[in-house]
Amino acid sequence: MSGCEQHSYIYMNNAATSWPKPPEVAEAMAEAVKALPGAANRGGLSDFDVFGEVRKELALLMGVPHPEQIALGCNSTWGLNQAIFGYPLQAGDTVLYTGAEHNAVLRPLYRLEKRGIRTVEVPVNGAGRMEPADWERAVKEYRPRLCIFTHASNVTGAVNDVMSLTSVSKEAGADVLLDVSQTLGCVPVRLSEWGVDMAAFTGHKYLLGPQGTGGLYVRPGLSLSSHMVGGTGVKSDLREMPEKMPLRLEAGTGNEPSYHGLLAALIWNREHPADRKQGEAVFRKLTEGLSGLGCLVILPGGETTPVVSFSIPGVSAGEAADILTGSYDIILRAGLHCAPDIMGDIGMAGGTLRLSLSRFTSEEEVDVVLSAIRDIKESGGI
Repeated sequence: MSGCEQHSYIYMNNAATSWPKPPEVAEAMAEAVKALPGAANRGGLSDFDVFGEVRKELALLMGVPHPEQIALGCNSTWGLNQAIFGYPLQAGDTVLYTGAEHNAVLRPLYRLEKRGIRTVEVPVNGAGRMEPADWERAVKEYRPRLCIFTHASNVTGAVNDVMSLTSVSKEAGADVLLDVSQTLGCVPVRLSEWGVDMAAFTGHKYLLGPQGTGGLYVRPGLSLSSHMVGGTGVKSDLREMPEKMPLRLEAGTGNEPSYHGLLAALIWNREHPADRKQGEAVFRKLTEGLSGLGCLVILPGGETTPVVSFSIPGVSAGEAADILTGSYDIILRAGLHCAPDIMGDIGMAGGTLRLSLSRFTSEEEVDVVLSAIRDIKESGGI
């Protein structure tokens, strides 16, 4: 498993939180907890700025030239809230978003509606992907101020054509907020090349870092109001948050131990590139096996993350998940996956079973999962 610890469970819930992590992650976090605090701007004794080093690694990974434009927080939900509530919207403005969005987008938008902001959802296709032609029609019709879409669906794994969606949005004068929670560390992300204005990310999924890490990239020239305000360690005489990034968006003491873990994960990923062909072969074996068993499988085609949603005829998603976990020690996800609006678009109104693989998932583990699902299908559940 490429240096990661062996375990008794078969873990296929990586779209939620990746596991296992490289051992260097835990080691770095433990050392940080034992050491004297040394956070930048906070009067620590160390001159090593872990947050600055993380920004440099993330800038390389996201394809942006200005690491200081990356604000670090606790997760992508933090980043999305900061972007949505910090963006200079006014009553009467329109926000356009897709049917594949996570509740970390949907719930902030519901609040904006109460403030007089119009929000418009564009349905995705049956694979969970935004059709560029549908997006273009919606952009021309609604003339949004802000466009929001996910790079990849956390339900089906379908990767969107960011270049096309962004180009259409920018031509109409809108800024673009991209959610790369499901893709950063898994598929290439090129924010500057695509012309993306803001991008929210998390550290605990395919970056293989710990929970409590994530943030928001904001392009130079775009100023957001601070969704959270407080101490920054410098400029303490100011009554408002500093204008300069990333201080403008980073109030309070950062999660230093977890960011040492994320830095270790980022370096490990850079030094140990994933074997994409092997990963694709394992994922193909899983999806073909599920289809062969007669499961109803969402197969997006095109570029995808290693995520598959499916159902077992005659067995509810919740019941099947309970059996797979309780009797077979297979960890997966069942339900709406915090993305309720996509379910109608993909014809799965009751939710799905979701298996999400990592670079460490083996063919032997896939064999066990398929065997367990065969048992459930043949027995009709409990």
